Amino acid sequence: MKKAGIIIFIVGVALTVFTTFQFFTKEKVADLGVVEVTREKPHSISWSPLIGIAVMGIGGVLLWKGSKK
Repeated sequence: MKKAGIIIFIVGVALTVFTTFQFFTKEKVADLGVVEVTREKPHSISWSPLIGIAVMGIGGVLLWKGSKK
């Protein structure tokens, strides 16, 4: 349980520091025989830093419970 607490705590820190994830998809605009026109369309996924703080709290509780043995 201690290892899981450490991993969850690190994920919480990452969620707090990095609050946006951006990725691109290719979209076909036109297909004119040999010539193909595409464009990259950006997508963003955002979350609140409070989610990362909550995940860090859960990881901290697991760390504390794991070290109490």
